[in-house]
Amino acid sequence: MKKFIVLITFILLGCNSNIIQPVVDNPIQTIDSVHFLTSSYIELSKIKQVSKFRSGIGHNYSDDFENCLSMKHYFYPKDSINWSEIAIYSPVNGRVVRLDSEWAGVQIHIQPLNFSKYNIIIFHLNFTRSIKLGDSIKSGEQIGKHIGNQTYSDIAISSTENNKYKLLSYFDVISDSLFQKFKQNNTSKRNDFIISKELRISDPLNCINDSFSSEGKIGNWFYFEK
Repeated sequence: MKKFIVLITFILLGCNSNIIQPVVDNPIQTIDSVHFLTSSYIELSKIKQVSKFRSGIGHNYSDDFENCLSMKHYFYPKDSINWSEIAIYSPVNGRVVRLDSEWAGVQIHIQPLNFSKYNIIIFHLNFTRSIKLGDSIKSGEQIGKHIGNQTYSDIAISSTENNKYKLLSYFDVISDSLFQKFKQNNTSKRNDFIISKELRISDPLNCINDSFSSEGKIGNWFYFEK
């Protein structure tokens, strides 16, 4: 239901001051041709594990093509870390196109410069400086800190395909140089962080009011080396 609200709200721009019209640039943009996220959105040195795309962690967060799975990534801190001291950064040069208050912190939507069909969504932020709708922000610029141990930090990447809402893995769109930092943490390939569509179909999840009745049999987390 949330995905339909997002699409409708972008049309009814004058009705919500927390959303602005996204800039439309070259429509021929594919993740196969470029990995456009150049900075880690979170202090990676403080992270112990990352949930996989299409996992059974959290709650149903899906698109117009799949349902009843988590199509975003949760980042879980190391045991010694104060969750509210984890810095959050813009992963890309872009513009703030939406700000939403959440039950814990603020949700920010960033439209990447020159890649307007994509939307970067970072959840549960505590801003450490003033950020307003329409602000331009730079890749690697700190925008705040994680709200705290009330919930995980998470990030989603949305796009459109044939006028339908589509979610992508963070690891589909990060640059090769950024992925090198993950390769230092017990991983060698991007698919380590992704449950394929075929594998998820072989072990489907069940949802009750957007909550998972179980986490499934497939491993939901990727663990970094200690």
